[in-house]
Formats: sequence, C-alpha cells, structure tokens
Amino acid sequence: MKNILILAGLALFMVACGSQKTAAVASTTTEPSKTVALTPELEAGKNMYENNCAKCHKLYDPKKFTKEEWAPILVRMGKKAKLDETQLASVTDYIHSQL
Repeated sequence: MKNILILAGLALFMVACGSQKTAAVASTTTEPSKTVALTPELEAGKNMYENNCAKCHKLYDPKKFTKEEWAPILVRMGKKAKLDETQLASVTDYIHSQL
C-alpha cells in the first residue's frame, strides 16, 4: 500500500510539473518577437562581439546595460581586444541594435 501511495504521489508530481512547463512555453510563444533582423554589417558586429569578447569572459546580453553604460565598456574592451575603429564601430552598432 505504501508503494502505491509513493507511486501515485510521484505521478501527480510529474503531471503537475509537466503542465506548468507547457503553460510557460505557451505564454512565451504568444508574445510578439522582438528580434531585429540583422543586416550583413550588424552580423559582422555580432560575430566580432562573440569571437573577440568570449575569448576572455562570458558574453553579456546587450540589454543588460543601457547605451550610456555600454559606451565606456566598449571603449575599454575594444582596446584590450585590439579592435580598430571600424571593428569597434561595428560591435557598437550591433550592441545598439539589440537594445
């Protein structure tokens, strides 16, 4: 009898977790997509951001900081990554496009 109660409780737990997960997925799929289509220039900036910045640390979501907060970060990190002005502008344009 004890085993049946344990199995029934486990089954209820799994069903409850499964239904919540489905509801969460359903709510996220109904939201309109805010993803900006990337132009070739922005795609190049994204690639530079991902390839140069990830060498030293984890990548931050561009929305984590404002444009004003990103400005000194990009300048400082651009120097450390030895990016030229064109490359830094490309990364900056990509970050700004994601805000």
